[in-house]
Amino acid sequence: MYDEFYGLSGKPFQLTPDRRFFFDSQVHHRAMAYLRYGLEQGEGFIVITGGIGTGKTMLVRALFSELENRDIMAAQLVTTQVGPEDMLRMVCASFGLAHEGMNKATLLHNLEVIARTRFAEGKRILLVVDEAQNLPAGSLEELRMLANFQVEGRSLFQSFLLGQDGLRRTLQADALEQLRQRIIASYNLDPLSAEETRAYIEHRLKTVSWEGDPELGEAVFDGVFEFTGGVPRRINALCDRLLLYGCIEEKHALDTDDLGVVIAEMRREVGHEARQASAPAVSSDAAQASPVSAGHEGAPPPADADTLERIRRLELEVARLRETVQHERKLLRKAVLLQLDLSAYDDID
Repeated sequence: MYDEFYGLSGKPFQLTPDRRFFFDSQVHHRAMAYLRYGLEQGEGFIVITGGIGTGKTMLVRALFSELENRDIMAAQLVTTQVGPEDMLRMVCASFGLAHEGMNKATLLHNLEVIARTRFAEGKRILLVVDEAQNLPAGSLEELRMLANFQVEGRSLFQSFLLGQDGLRRTLQADALEQLRQRIIASYNLDPLSAEETRAYIEHRLKTVSWEGDPELGEAVFDGVFEFTGGVPRRINALCDRLLLYGCIEEKHALDTDDLGVVIAEMRREVGHEARQASAPAVSSDAAQASPVSAGHEGAPPPADADTLERIRRLELEVARLRETVQHERKLLRKAVLLQLDLSAYDDID
């Protein structure tokens, strides 16, 4: 919808990970460096953690694009809370192996056979486990056992573990001491900085042939960062809604007033209000000033619950008034256009 209105070649802020939009920020660059290092080593575990929406799955997409011309047989496994034997079945299924109705010994045998076969062909096996924070310790231990497949002192099976912060806590369990000793590198993805947030938005827009339409006010980027905290998935959701709003309102220049309307709408929706309850309001005046992070010297003390509730209600009321004014403005514009059309017939008898 809005991509046609703004002359874009696609949707720049879709939530589905697409490697075309991979943004090589400082944290994502370092995470990719660790993954590449793991590939060079050909053994052990690489662990990448990060909060929800920080770009872990996008890293997998970018990594797999680099494996197309390498002698690596790779598979991605998105996990749920599964037990050890189910874990082995899911691994077999990921590599296209039979797994239904088979016991653990058979599953392990089939995995070792495929690993040895690929080794004879000059290839290695790589399993990328996404959402690994959902795995119990027993299932992680099964992955460690796969690392014991070796030929001539060389590992046949390598695993990369990607997950939310809970994965780090799981890996601290006493039962996973042997797995921890096999981790050759780990890294945690932090959100983007304010400067990277702007670069991220512009990167995604330019990927779909953006040439300045819509024009984004300077303070809009600061407002997006304040509301999203620099989390890529939240940035995508907010910017997608902002461009949709601009399309509906037929606006080719978007400022903090427009952003404020969109943020107010999102706060009223399920899941947004609770998460963003403490986020600062975005207004034209506030956005022009340099944002002050909580906890920095000179920062204002946190407001109490009553004050926050009053601010929230005021924001909602301002948003409703803006919507009313914009609606009435559109009706007035249509009435004027209609009157102009009728005036063309005034001189007809």
